[in-house]
Amino acid sequence: ARGSAAGSIVAYSLFITLVDPLQHGLIFERFLNPGRISMPDIDLDFRDDRRSEMLEYTARKYGDDKVAQIITFGTLGARAAIRDVGRVLDIPLSEVDSAAKLVPNIPGKPTTINDALEEVPEFKQLYNSTGYFKELIDTASHMEGVVRNAGTHAAGVIITDKPTIEYLPLHRPTSGSSEDNPIKTVTQFEMSHIDDLGMLKVDFLGLATLTIMARACDLIKQRHGIELNLDNIPIDDPPTFELLGRGETAGVFQVEGAGMRRYLVQMKPQTLDNVIAMVALFRPGPMEFIPGYIRRMHNEEEVEYLHPALEPIFEETYGYPVYQEQLMFAVMNLAGYTAPEADDLRKAISKKQKDKLLKHREKFISGATEKGIAEETARKIFDSWEEFARYGFNKAHAADYGVLAVQTAYLKTHYPEEYMTAVLSVNQNDTSKVALYAADCRRMGIEVAPPDVNISEWDFSIEDHHEGKSTIRFGLGAVKNVGRVP
Repeated sequence: ARGSAAGSIVAYSLFITLVDPLQHGLIFERFLNPGRISMPDIDLDFRDDRRSEMLEYTARKYGDDKVAQIITFGTLGARAAIRDVGRVLDIPLSEVDSAAKLVPNIPGKPTTINDALEEVPEFKQLYNSTGYFKELIDTASHMEGVVRNAGTHAAGVIITDKPTIEYLPLHRPTSGSSEDNPIKTVTQFEMSHIDDLGMLKVDFLGLATLTIMARACDLIKQRHGIELNLDNIPIDDPPTFELLGRGETAGVFQVEGAGMRRYLVQMKPQTLDNVIAMVALFRPGPMEFIPGYIRRMHNEEEVEYLHPALEPIFEETYGYPVYQEQLMFAVMNLAGYTAPEADDLRKAISKKQKDKLLKHREKFISGATEKGIAEETARKIFDSWEEFARYGFNKAHAADYGVLAVQTAYLKTHYPEEYMTAVLSVNQNDTSKVALYAADCRRMGIEVAPPDVNISEWDFSIEDHHEGKSTIRFGLGAVKNVGRVP
């Protein structure tokens, strides 16, 4: 399991989560607090090649009539609305496409047609140019947000004590549903309404990395007699951090992108905490802090705090507010917040709830001044957090993924043949990734032999030679148009 559940020491003790919440300063109330009405949420990651087994087990244990997947509704965005309306109005596709592309498309920050009319002069000019463009854009603005299609949530499943039909309407998808999914029934209420009804939702997520690790560990056991698993793969191994610091991370979870590799080479991570911070920072928004974080880490830039009381909380990230949990600790220490109140502030900032923010601002300044902090300093502190917390990352989630990143790096460092064989097998349907990983194998001095109808298995495999060297043999499953007989 991953996410905020890592803040629970009970979950850690029961081997539900991998990260020790005491060691990493995680907060239980980030997961569950007395003020929370909705059910606690634990995201469960499974090997992606065995996820259907878990769904089948769930349906069998609780009954087919008591489990259901959750519907999702796709709505028309600005660009899609313009294209759909343009097709109906029979406007040439090239003109419609040119108009649609004038609407900014920023991930995580959708721009409406009305916003574009105010912010993009070329779009406004096009709107005023001809009557049919005005009709196109006006009609499209009314279509924005309209439901276009229904789908199924990638992971969410509800489990009920009585047949689900007694709680909410259901439907069975006529097309697009996975043939190997044992849960065929889907709710007609989407996620937000499921939460309002107080129903138990469980997320069953398939993670290819877990499949890779399991296959690599099986190969290691077969070839070396060493039994490794998620509980005993080291996370404090110096050669592993050296590999990360060289940027040799092709196939390593969360850190194999070109941008991440560049920063890892600059950072030269020494500890798990360094990797956790990179996982949290390498996203739109906080990414701008990475160069400063690295300079401060290497004592090339002075670390500054708005108040000395902030130092114990933010010193692990060299003064930068990276984690939501840091904000929660800070308001508890500086202004006397309880943990549930601190979590309420976190939610108010991340969801931009202006009314709540005004109340919290007054509460924080009042509490901080009572503890001897100057009012002007308290205002500056709160203002700096307000901007950060929109991008602040859940440390519990970053810690879970940071652990997997270091563990996969360990496997690549000490068992490169086994690990890369597993990586190639799991990605064998993606030719670009196979080419990338095969090239990385050759860089490490591992030969990747071509497919051979007499030798190759379905997956990639390891061939041992008398000279002590090993070769990875191309799997037939990676050959285009080669099928597998049932």
